[in-house]
Amino acid sequence: MAAQRSSTNSATSDDYDDVEGFAVAVVREESTWKCSPLSSAALHSLAEAEDELRELRSTGAVFGLLDIDDEFFIVLRPAPNGSRLLISDATAAIDYDIAADVLEALNVEIPDIDPDDLDDVEPWEEGDLGVLSDLGLPEPVFSVILAESDLYPDEQLGMIAQRLGFANELSAVLDKLPR
Repeated sequence: MAAQRSSTNSATSDDYDDVEGFAVAVVREESTWKCSPLSSAALHSLAEAEDELRELRSTGAVFGLLDIDDEFFIVLRPAPNGSRLLISDATAAIDYDIAADVLEALNVEIPDIDPDDLDDVEPWEEGDLGVLSDLGLPEPVFSVILAESDLYPDEQLGMIAQRLGFANELSAVLDKLPR
């Protein structure tokens, strides 16, 4: 885990200049997939990512895929009664505010691990493995993708996109993002 975690919730965007990755909105209306980039603020704030996804106002499925620093990913699916969430590495909450926000939303405590020992700890996911099951990604398949710990988060998200049928749309959006 390379990025910083501020000690307060009032961190400025200057605190995160070194955070890289991408945040993409995925929309499925009828049988058509559409992907569009979210703002860079969505990489730093769960609330911002939720707000941006809710603004899409689609009659179909809407969810977000967030790759944070090539360290972990978040799948976020806003719903009227609260968002459905999955984080690929719960230990990321030690170093990243957005990961801590996900665990807080899931009512899961931040792991009590010394930051110096993180490299020796096997990561684990937290959240709703069924977050995309109604779209064609069953929990057992999602578990297999998450178990591929030798893959980078963007590769795992690519596997999700491939399985659900929007790999080309995701790739087209990612190709246009500055890197």
